[in-house]
Amino acid sequence: MTSKPSDSIQKSAVPKSDAVYRILKRAILDQAFSAGTKLPEDSIGERLGVSRTIVRQVLARLNGEGLVELRPNKGACVSHPSLEDGHNIFAVRRALEILVVDSLIGKLTAPMIRELEAHVDSEDRARLTNSSASIQLAGEFHVLLAQLTGNAILSRYVTELVSRSSMILSLYGRPHSSDCAVSEHRELIAALARNDREKACALMGHHIEAITSRALLTSSSENDLSDLLAAYAREEGL
Repeated sequence: MTSKPSDSIQKSAVPKSDAVYRILKRAILDQAFSAGTKLPEDSIGERLGVSRTIVRQVLARLNGEGLVELRPNKGACVSHPSLEDGHNIFAVRRALEILVVDSLIGKLTAPMIRELEAHVDSEDRARLTNSSASIQLAGEFHVLLAQLTGNAILSRYVTELVSRSSMILSLYGRPHSSDCAVSEHRELIAALARNDREKACALMGHHIEAITSRALLTSSSENDLSDLLAAYAREEGL
């Protein structure tokens, strides 16, 4: 008679590096850490129960997404992109995401459309219960679109730009309703399903411009690194 795997064993099947990555990324984008906050490998590793090697790998991954700065002989810290950086990031993102939409015209299958619709349904549900998750899912919608093009290079750059723009919004973005993202995403899917290139490209351009227009400087509070990581760690079972 075989026994049912325990929850702890099942959780251990998920790579710890992925869990640490999600924890740090969410904490940064939720502004739990203010820009410039130091991210010492030993403190993070001790709090999350992982080796410094894993933490170092995760910080390098976040550095590639523009969320963390790795400074020679000074360690890592949370990035602090400028407003000018933000406008540049969104300008490039707008161009690439219109390319994504153009690449998908005539290529989306019924299963792909259902996958996109299911994702937006998840956004809609999160909108009512978890604003942080709703915003994260909104960004992942754009990553999913890029992945569906089958163009690995385009997908990689869009993924990086979504992370970088999320960082910009966490620093400078004024509060907004997630209703906008959900409705705009549904309109975009409908245009893609109709193979309406002109409408789909116009919708994407307007959508990115609307996100860009929400730039407004805000402030964040200083808190203890260990305390800030605690809630995120509990959600990941660490």
